[in-house]
Amino acid sequence: MKKVAVLAALFLGFSFGFGQDEKPKKEPLTKKGQMLIFWGWNRAAFTNSDIHFKGDGYDFVLHKVVAHDRPTEFSYYNYFKPDRITIPQTNQRFAYFLKDNVAVVVGVDHMKYVMDQEQSVKFSGNITDPAYAAMVQNGQVDLTDGEFLVFEHTDGLNYINFGLEKYKNIYNKENFDVVWSYGGGLGPMFPKSNVKLFGNERSDRFHVAGFGLDGRTSLNFVFWKHVVARVEAKAGYINMFDIKTTLNNKPDKAEQDFVFGQVNFGIGYTFNTKK
Repeated sequence: MKKVAVLAALFLGFSFGFGQDEKPKKEPLTKKGQMLIFWGWNRAAFTNSDIHFKGDGYDFVLHKVVAHDRPTEFSYYNYFKPDRITIPQTNQRFAYFLKDNVAVVVGVDHMKYVMDQEQSVKFSGNITDPAYAAMVQNGQVDLTDGEFLVFEHTDGLNYINFGLEKYKNIYNKENFDVVWSYGGGLGPMFPKSNVKLFGNERSDRFHVAGFGLDGRTSLNFVFWKHVVARVEAKAGYINMFDIKTTLNNKPDKAEQDFVFGQVNFGIGYTFNTKK
């Protein structure tokens, strides 16, 4: 018991000493009035989803459609050239600290969602055009050649999110900190969808199509009190009930919902907005 008491006293003494700074920190990441600006890149994954298409002469569902993201090949030209930096799958974030450990966050997650062409899926519903109705065989439709459907959100699957995050400093040295954060967000989906259905002219325009919500957690490695390297994991739900499938103002549309997962990483900078 004596040894346990001595060890406990040493541990408490060490913890107390470790937590004390002889000099006050200069603008730490988690300081009221601080702002964090972040730019990063992501990889995303999506669950299979049912996509419901409705329009003049058709009303049908494609079941359990498989899709993946589409990362851009890494190069200086694709990722860092000023007129091309928004082409890859990117994340932008602005965080303002309401308290020393709580920030309100506005972000844009630019993901890319691409339906796999090399698949056959279950079909239910009806199509009046005999040429495309004939492509349905035994309750299945083959999407391989893209003649029946091309379906992508590649410019992109844009999730504009508003949220709250809580921060906790888990390690600190004079010019290096590790800060853990967690939180959640929600907001509108603003995709630019590339849809080509039944050989019609491609629909490719920005449109508020639905909503998303998420939970996220990240590790932030802070150098010299201002430069931040962040690794973040995020999971959420997307429901898009008004995806435009034609270029005109016809009521043609598609609906889908799915769960997504995302890993993003990038760099940021903090500064004191009160100065």
